[in-house]
Amino acid sequence: MADDKKNAKTPPSDASHQKIERAKVEAVNKAADRSLYAPRKKIHPQRTKGKFRTLKWFMMVFTLGIYYLAPWIRWDRGEGMPDQAILIDIAGGRFYFFVIEIWPQEVYYVTGLMIMGGIALFLVTSTAGRMWCGYSCPQTIWTDLFLVVERFFEGERNARIKLDKSKWTFDKLFKRLAKHTVWIIIALITGGAWVFYFSDAPTLVNQLITNTASFDAYLWIGLLAAFTYVFGGIAREQVCTYMCPWPRIQAVMMDEESLAVMYRYDRGEPRGPHKKDETWDGRGDCVQCRQCMVVCPMGIDIREGLQLECIQCSLCIDACNNIMNKIGRPEGLIAYDSLKNFERRKDGGKNIFRIIRPRTVIYSAILLIVSTVMLYALMNRSEIDVNILRDRNPLFVQLSNGDIRNGYTIKIMNKSEEEKKYSIGINGINNSEISAEGINDYNESGAPIIIVGRDKLRSIKLFIAAPKNDLQGDSTEITFTTSELEGTAQDIQMTTFKGPK
Repeated sequence: MADDKKNAKTPPSDASHQKIERAKVEAVNKAADRSLYAPRKKIHPQRTKGKFRTLKWFMMVFTLGIYYLAPWIRWDRGEGMPDQAILIDIAGGRFYFFVIEIWPQEVYYVTGLMIMGGIALFLVTSTAGRMWCGYSCPQTIWTDLFLVVERFFEGERNARIKLDKSKWTFDKLFKRLAKHTVWIIIALITGGAWVFYFSDAPTLVNQLITNTASFDAYLWIGLLAAFTYVFGGIAREQVCTYMCPWPRIQAVMMDEESLAVMYRYDRGEPRGPHKKDETWDGRGDCVQCRQCMVVCPMGIDIREGLQLECIQCSLCIDACNNIMNKIGRPEGLIAYDSLKNFERRKDGGKNIFRIIRPRTVIYSAILLIVSTVMLYALMNRSEIDVNILRDRNPLFVQLSNGDIRNGYTIKIMNKSEEEKKYSIGINGINNSEISAEGINDYNESGAPIIIVGRDKLRSIKLFIAAPKNDLQGDSTEITFTTSELEGTAQDIQMTTFKGPK
């Protein structure tokens, strides 16, 4: 920063000081104009070039490519299994993600993923502010996409403003109809892509075209298309400012060392126009061109400091750097910086970017722990899951020989890719006998043999009979052991055996 200050006192040559455009624009959140109730001021962001704009183009293509194309990726899971790589099969009670298959009973994996996502968001925010909002948030991505369409039909910022103010003509009507038609097409494709994650994509497309899809499919596509159209084309920055809670939450995620897009007022002030042959002595580098404002999709003035509306898209950095290059001044008048660095520069120190801090270490540790637990659980997940439900009406039945019998419903889930045979044993009561309704195959110890198909759930009715004298009062703890006959998978469930008092 000291070098920047030194350079700032050297007048640029005539060749380096190019003519710059000064925009007539005011921030939508200007303090003097703020009121509790106010109509929306339409924002017409101007296109800019630079490394951050390039990064945003890349993120838009990358994220939209994943969203639109992922349902079409095929993944062979064998005969009788869905071949869509990513599929949320509500009817079948499965979530497929390439080699991973999640059952409803394993919803805790989804919970773990949500926790990981939340902690990762906290970590990114505490490190570098609202980078999620500026580069990856769906609202930002689709708004950018809709703006591309708007610029294609209506031109750049000044042309769009002029078109808004002009009277209705055939040319204006054509441009507006063309723009909104493409917006609606994008919205419908967006809604359809989301529904494709819940059904086989090629099959559903054919059904939609032939008008044989379910009403639910058309309904959800319509609803999602409507939200996409309104949020991306009409509401835009209003969603971020008024509907999204994250701007308020992120305030507690950041500290004075967190990076954010900031105007370096210690270098830029006092601001004002600058002519080619004038000296830079006694003034700042800001030439009051307002290019940082005209490129902002939120319509704010970054020079007013940290603001709730700023999504940290960094387009103002690109715009300002372009102006600095034109007038021969160093880049970085607007840059990623921290509040602490302002204090350091004020005291004559240098910029220090502290990524490793107690806050970020804690978030990283939590993220690592949760990720490790999730990975361990996935790598060691059992291929069998058993659920035992004891009959409650009646609690027990006394047989003609005096024995007491209880009924149970056992559900065996085979998560493997092969048909399996399981034996069901009981421990906890001497001289007990176990029988299964509809099962004729028993092993030498009298345990029933249950066959469960690949990736299937089978429900069996079991009966346990035992002499009254072998019971421990009116409630005896027993253990069901379900074991794979030709493997090592095993599941143990504890329950109770009810008898007379």
